[in-house]
Amino acid sequence: MTGNPNTHGFVASPEIVTAFSIAGTLNFNPLTDTLVNENGQQVRLRNQRVWKCPKMDTQFENNGYQAPAKDGSAISVVVNPQSDRLQLLKPFEPWNGRNYENLRLLIKAKGKCTTDHISMAGPWLKYRGHLDNISNNMLIGAVNFFNDKTNSVKNHLSGEFDEVPKTARMYKSHGIGTIVVGDEIMVRDLPANMPPWNPGIWE
Repeated sequence: MTGNPNTHGFVASPEIVTAFSIAGTLNFNPLTDTLVNENGQQVRLRNQRVWKCPKMDTQFENNGYQAPAKDGSAISVVVNPQSDRLQLLKPFEPWNGRNYENLRLLIKAKGKCTTDHISMAGPWLKYRGHLDNISNNMLIGAVNFFNDKTNSVKNHLSGEFDEVPKTARMYKSHGIGTIVVGDEIMVRDLPANMPPWNPGIWE
């Protein structure tokens, strides 16, 4: 499913998954192979009725699509400012050509840094519509290269170690941009046209 066979993530139909579960092996072919039942008999799984897709002219009362208004200039999206799940996005400041100068290192993630380290799922998913709240989930699972701890980075403004999101917020409040560095780069994931190893480039 991911394109990488080493993850052992595969997509299959409910029928074939059921057949594999009953057989207890992925080498089972339900069209040709047999199983041994409790009486020691060789048996095969029975073909089930195949359901056909509905005709293209089938009409649905509710197809799940709601067309937008022809003129939406008078429509305003209202979100409760007290909501902790939804939040209206504010426009980002336009790039002035100097946004990436004098950035402060927020965290260098040690070892493998996956999407779960960057933004864990679970209960945090309910904040996907609230950028400010979902930011409290940022990199709290990543291991800090400098102290081998999770969600603990040095705040260079206070001189103390604090949580990653809190430290990022303090930097932001002082107009300081930040950068995040990953420790591991999997060579097989790099594009084929990546230049050869050069410390000046990779650092």
